[in-house]
Amino acid sequence: MTTIAELPPGFADKVLSAQSTFRSVMDAMARPGAVQRIVPVAGTPGAMMRGTAAIALTLFDHDTPLWLDARMSESSDVLKWLKFHTGAPVIQDSSIASFALIADAAALPSLERFALGSNEYPDRSTTLILQVEGLNAGVAFELRGPGIDGVTTLHAAIRPADLFERLRINEALFPRGIDVVLVADDAVVAIPRTTRVLSKGSR
Repeated sequence: MTTIAELPPGFADKVLSAQSTFRSVMDAMARPGAVQRIVPVAGTPGAMMRGTAAIALTLFDHDTPLWLDARMSESSDVLKWLKFHTGAPVIQDSSIASFALIADAAALPSLERFALGSNEYPDRSTTLILQVEGLNAGVAFELRGPGIDGVTTLHAAIRPADLFERLRINEALFPRGIDVVLVADDAVVAIPRTTRVLSKGSR
């Protein structure tokens, strides 16, 4: 049983590291498909990657309801670490979560289970933090939309294989919808709800 003293630490320099991580996440959202690097934390709990932990330390607090997938929620170290370092309430109802941490992307639930926002408050939707195998090799995807000059290509090893097909619900829902941040160790890529993604060569 892990005690508080045995939990992995957070940022060595809370202010500078949080500012740097926030800037990386904002750059990722502004430039969909572009890989950004996150300042690594000193240690991460259980199934949580370094980039995920840094985002948690930067964006989560007691006002951000958090939903965890089975792999995350089954780790007592993850639960203790989040509570100690962020204070974010971990909830069972994914439809009211501000953020969702997904360690086992292959078991990603239906996107309709998450908060999709409303026309009046589209920002009241769930942002998925989805851990993936890699963001520098794998299937080629073409991305188009705001923040992209024409088209950009993302090479990524992603599960579920139909993730971007599922995200097409954003087209019908806009301005509502789901924003996604892909994490592979300390690398992150954002796929905002305004981004359209196709496997390269498909139309």
